[in-house]
Amino acid sequence: MKRESLKNAYIALSLLFGIILVGVIGFMIIEDFSFTDAFFMTIITIATVGFREVHPLSAMGMYFTAFLIVFSFGIFAYAVTTFTRYIVDGAIGHYYKSRKVRSKIQKLKDHVIICGYGRNGQQAVQELLEHNAEIVIIESDEDSMERILENPKLLYIHGDATRDEVLEMCRIEKAKALITTLPVDADNLFVVLTAREMNSDLTIISRASDEHSDVKLKRAGATNVIMPDRIGGQRMAKLVAQPDVVEFLDFLMLQSLENVALEEVNCLTLHSSFEGKSIRELDIRNESGANIIGLKRSDNSFIVNPLPEVLLSSTDKLFALGTKNQISRLKKTLIEGEGI
Repeated sequence: MKRESLKNAYIALSLLFGIILVGVIGFMIIEDFSFTDAFFMTIITIATVGFREVHPLSAMGMYFTAFLIVFSFGIFAYAVTTFTRYIVDGAIGHYYKSRKVRSKIQKLKDHVIICGYGRNGQQAVQELLEHNAEIVIIESDEDSMERILENPKLLYIHGDATRDEVLEMCRIEKAKALITTLPVDADNLFVVLTAREMNSDLTIISRASDEHSDVKLKRAGATNVIMPDRIGGQRMAKLVAQPDVVEFLDFLMLQSLENVALEEVNCLTLHSSFEGKSIRELDIRNESGANIIGLKRSDNSFIVNPLPEVLLSSTDKLFALGTKNQISRLKKTLIEGEGI
């Protein structure tokens, strides 16, 4: 939208400049006016302000003036309208929209901050929006900002994510997670250091390009470090060794939440009657239709495809596979302590 308005402003400016040039040259040739007189005569003719002629006009000069008025009237009106719209939609519109966005940000809690709206940042935003997460994007690049502004639902801060005041504007002290996808590892490292200092409980996910940056980012306070290049290489190798497995996982992950989803279920709200009970006793499959395919213990150990005899605790996290409705029934069963 901004680029389109700028394009229209350039067109209007070119047309206005063109008609002024035609007027100046015409008066100089037809009436032998000086450049100053010709320019002044052209401006008062185009603007239709009603001033007297600089010098009495000849018959040819009158015809030319009439021609100039007819053709310049529409161009002048178009230029004024276009410039007014550009100023209102651009500067003023952006000002009020920024105020509205920042007002919404000030009310956020347990949100996710995304630093950078490149390829990785856009994918992270899309995935989080599908899970109804509240997000704030930090971006300094103008082209990326235009893509953000195309979606009126996105909350953003136009600034440098490495600066403390920008992170403060995103209410980092109230955020639950931060994802930094900046293209330079040094910038990601700076963001991680600053964010960890400002919120010690924050979950921080960082992108890294250089393999040596992995350890440094974790030392700086990153909870997890993702290396897209390494993941891409592993994925290509698995497509050769186990193509059907990769295609199945892609099919699973790309499904909408309405069809099927792999979701984390926290047992913090586990009903007291289920504490210490086995998966078999919960009868989760029959009660909800969802399947428990994994479990994470409080010591961060994982159990893949847990046996029915595995006992559950309120400190566990379950990984369940099912439709949105099945996952909802599973959560309801665990909270209420009875079947549906």
